[in-house]
Amino acid sequence: MTHSARRGDGPDDQAVLLAAGLADLAVSTLGTAVGAVRGLLRRSDTADLVREAEQDLRARGRLALDRYTNVPPAHLEVLARQVRARRAADAGDD
Repeated sequence: MTHSARRGDGPDDQAVLLAAGLADLAVSTLGTAVGAVRGLLRRSDTADLVREAEQDLRARGRLALDRYTNVPPAHLEVLARQVRARRAADAGDD
């Protein structure tokens, strides 16, 4: 489709434009990534880079799991524990 043969601005046309834009972005990103991988394979310290990348990925994975699995205690739970501790301390002072 040429610039002069533009279609309407309906929802279907917008969806096609978005899909075409995403496809173009994916192709250009893939081309850049392939070039970067080729450059990395030519390096003499590839084993060190792979080891560091593996360590970085593990650290990122640990952070991601901690972010989504460690749920802080509920606010009311914390308050209830504090009240219970104060009462126990007051009862011990008697």
